[in-house]
Amino acid sequence: MTSDAATATSTTRTTPPPEGPAPDQEPPALGLGASLPPADARAKTEGTFPYAADLWAEGLLWAALLRSPHPHARIVSIDTAAAAGMPGVRAVVTHEDIPGDGSYGRRVVDRPVFASELVRHHGEAIAAVAADHPDTARLAAAAITVEYEVLEPVTDPEKAFAAEPLHPDGNLIRHIPLRYGDPDAVGEVIVEGLYRIGRQDPAPIGAEAGLAVPRPDGGVELYTASTDPHTDRDLAAACFGLDPERVKVVVTGVPGATGDREDPGFQIPLGLLALRTGCPVKLAATREESFLGHAHRHPTLLRYRHHADAEGRLVKVEAQILLDAGAYADSSSESLAAAVAFACGPYVVPHAFIEGWAVRTNNPPSGHVRGEGAMQVCAAYEGQMDKLAAKLGIDPVELRLRNALSTGDILPTSQTVTCPAPVAELLGALREFPLPALPKDTPEDDWLLPGGPEGAGEPGAVRRGVGYALGMVHMLGAEGADEVSTATVRVHDGVATVICAAVETGQGFTTLARQIVQETLGVEEVHVAAVDTDQPPAGPATHGRHTWVSGGAIERAAKMVRTQLLQPLAHKFGMSTELLQIADGKITSYDGVLSTTVTEAMEGKELWATAQCRPHPTEPLDESGQGDAFVGLAFCAVRAVVDVDIELGSVRVVEMAVAQDVGRILNPSQLATRIEAGVTQGIGAALTENLRTARGLIRHPDLTGYALPTSLDAPDIHIVKLVEERDVVAPFGAKPASAAPVVTSPAAVASAVRAATGRPVNRLPIRPQAAVATPKS
Repeated sequence: MTSDAATATSTTRTTPPPEGPAPDQEPPALGLGASLPPADARAKTEGTFPYAADLWAEGLLWAALLRSPHPHARIVSIDTAAAAGMPGVRAVVTHEDIPGDGSYGRRVVDRPVFASELVRHHGEAIAAVAADHPDTARLAAAAITVEYEVLEPVTDPEKAFAAEPLHPDGNLIRHIPLRYGDPDAVGEVIVEGLYRIGRQDPAPIGAEAGLAVPRPDGGVELYTASTDPHTDRDLAAACFGLDPERVKVVVTGVPGATGDREDPGFQIPLGLLALRTGCPVKLAATREESFLGHAHRHPTLLRYRHHADAEGRLVKVEAQILLDAGAYADSSSESLAAAVAFACGPYVVPHAFIEGWAVRTNNPPSGHVRGEGAMQVCAAYEGQMDKLAAKLGIDPVELRLRNALSTGDILPTSQTVTCPAPVAELLGALREFPLPALPKDTPEDDWLLPGGPEGAGEPGAVRRGVGYALGMVHMLGAEGADEVSTATVRVHDGVATVICAAVETGQGFTTLARQIVQETLGVEEVHVAAVDTDQPPAGPATHGRHTWVSGGAIERAAKMVRTQLLQPLAHKFGMSTELLQIADGKITSYDGVLSTTVTEAMEGKELWATAQCRPHPTEPLDESGQGDAFVGLAFCAVRAVVDVDIELGSVRVVEMAVAQDVGRILNPSQLATRIEAGVTQGIGAALTENLRTARGLIRHPDLTGYALPTSLDAPDIHIVKLVEERDVVAPFGAKPASAAPVVTSPAAVASAVRAATGRPVNRLPIRPQAAVATPKS
C-alpha cells in the first residue's frame, strides 16, 4: 500500500487511553484497574531519587578497570608494579587474586572475571584498581603494562563452525533442529529471503555503578542496580571464595533495565577490591565502559523459505537461524530456543523445519535484551509474509488473517496454545483504524520531511508506506526453568508493608504491589520494602515474571492476611469468611448485618503472612525441537505509517498503531506507558540502533555514535485496542506488556518501508541505500 506524499504537517499526539471502565462507571481510585502513580515519581522527576551512581560511604575508595584494546589476543604478561606504586593506589587485582578458576556465568560458567591467558572480546576486563580518587584509579589502570600476542579474530558467525575453538567449551553453544510435520510437503507458491538483524544495545539511562562495603565478619555487601540479586550474590560469593551467607546484595535505584543489568562483571571486581583493602569501594562506569562491558541483542542471520497454496495458506516454513553470541554463552541458549520456537510467527503452519545455532565469536558479548530471539525472527517471517502477499497478489492484511493463530492451535514445537490468542481480532482492529491524513505541501512544514530539520530532501521525492506486523513473545522463563517467587505482607496500625525481592526496574512492579494489597485488604497506605538478599529470592526481572510470579505471591500472602482479619468477625456473627467482602475500606456481610471499616477491624493488631507462587512446570525442547517449553504467550499487532525520501533513503515514522493482547488491564496509564516505550525501542531497532564493529572492535562506543531515537523521532502512537481476555492460569489474568511491541514494531516499520519503496528491506536497522527507489511518475 503506497501513496505519494509531500511534506507532512505537524500533528498532535492523540494516543487514546487503554480501554477501561464503561462510560457510566467511575474508574477505581485504588486497587487493580486504577491508574495509580508510582510512589517514586516525584523523587525521580525532581532528581532526588538515589541511584547507584549517587552512593557514598566514609573512607570511600574509587575503582577503575583495565580493559583489552583487542578483540582476540594471547596475554603474554601483566605487569602491575607501576600502577601499584602510584601515590594513592590502595590495591590492584588480576586473575591471580581470584580463588578457583575465576569464572562465572548466570547460565553457563564460562566467563572469567579477569582474562588470564586469552582475551576473547574488545573491552574484556584484565585488571582492577582501587585508589583514593577516581582520576588516580583511572591513571593507575592505564599504567598497568600488558604484553599481548594479537590473534586473528573470528567475527563472522558462519566461519565460527570451522574456526579454531575460541573457548575450551568450543564455538557451538547450542544447536536446535526443529522437525514438525512432513519434510516432503511442498506449496504451490514458494518465496525465499535472507535477513540480517543488527546488534542493538540496551543503552540504559544510567551507566553501571555500584558500591562494595567490607563487613566485620570477613564478608562484603554489594550495593548495585541488580535485577536478580540472589543470583548475583551466589555468583559473587563463588568468585570471592565465600559462603553466600557472607555476601549481601542490596538493590539500589535502577535507572532503567532491559536485561543489561544482569551482568555481574562490574560488581565482582568491586567486591574483590573491598575485601583486599578493607575499605568501601565505588565504581561508576563511563558510557564507553558501559558499551564495552554489558551484553547486547544477538546479531542474527536468518534464511527463510515459505511454502503456500494458491489461496495463500501456509503449507511449510523452512528456516536457518544463526545467533552471534559473542565471546561467552550468557543467555544465548534461551534466546535460540525462543527464536526457533517462534520462527513461524503467530500463524498456523502444518509443516516446519527449522535449524537454529548459537555460536561463539570474538564480537562483543550478546545476552538478554527485551524480546530476545523473538524480535529477530519476527522481522524475518513478516518479511516473508509481505513477499508472499506480493507474489500472490493478495492484500497483506488478508493474507495474515487467513493464517492467524488462535486458541487451540498447535505450535511447531507441538505445544498447544491454551491461552487466549486473539491474533485475528488484533489485526482486524488495526485494519479498521483510520489512516493518518496525507501531508500538505507547504513550505512551513519542511521540517517534517524525512531527514529532520534542515533536511536536504524534496517533497516530490517522498512516498508514504503502510505496513503491518504480528508478533508473539513468551512469558516467564522457558524449558523447565523453575519460576518461583516469595512475598510477605504485613499490616500494622492500618499500614501495610510488602516484602518481596522483586526488583523495580521501571516496569512498575512496586506500584502493582501496592495495588494488589489495596485491592485485597482495603488498606490505602502500602509501602514496598527495599530489596536485598536477606529476603527470600524472587528471581530475575525479565519476561514479565514479576507481574505473574511475584504479583501472585503478594496476592496469596494478602489473601492469607485477609482471612486472618476476617475470621474473628465471621466467627462473632456465625458466618464464614466467604460471606464477607472488603471494598472501599469497609468490611460488610452479604446480608448487611455486619458493617465496619478496615481501620477499626485492624486496630491493635499486627497481621502477616508469607506465600509463594510457582506456575505450572515446562520442559526443555527435545532433540527434534518438540516440547511444552513455555508457560504462556502474548500477542501484538502493529501498523506503521512512514514517509520515505526515495532519493536520499531517509525514513520518518509518521504513526504507529498498536493492538495488543494484555489479558487484563491492571493500571491503565502504566500500561499505556509501557506499550509506548516498547514501540519506541522497536523503532530504534528498525531505523537507527546498531552497535557497529570493525573486525571485532566496537566503533564509537558512545551516545554520539550510537543513535538512540529521541522525542523528535517518536511518532504518534495510537493504542487502538487492548484485548482483555484473561489467561486463567495467570494471577489476575494479566500478560506482560512491553516485550511484545518491541518484538513487533521493527517488522512493521520494515513492512511500511517496503510498501513505500518496493525494495525488499531485509536488514535491520534499515540502511538508507535500502530505502532508495526510482521515483514514481
